[in-house]
Amino acid sequence: MIPSGVKVFLASQPVDFRKGPDGLVGLVRDAGADPFNGSLYVFRAKRADRIKIVWWDGTGLCLYAKRLEKAAFCWPRIGHSRVQLGHAQLLALVDGMDWKRVRSVPATRPQSAG
Repeated sequence: MIPSGVKVFLASQPVDFRKGPDGLVGLVRDAGADPFNGSLYVFRAKRADRIKIVWWDGTGLCLYAKRLEKAAFCWPRIGHSRVQLGHAQLLALVDGMDWKRVRSVPATRPQSAG
């Protein structure tokens, strides 16, 4: 289970999907980030039909991989930027949905009826 407060970073450049967890951690380091800070780092294949997520859970390096059979993952334009997602956006991405349309609702205080 992914804690709701975890930071999620999306690499906008496609990566070589022959890379395993150690290779992906190397890419995180090369980008100037700490791969062992508990954040999730999301990568995509060239055709955007596959993603890999790598993170340190405190006891070991974890790797999640998913391939969509008849669609592509929604991804930002290819560039040199790193995109940060929220928890709900990550869940939408993994489900193959357009995560850019997911927005959090601002917290409001309930009004008393009476």
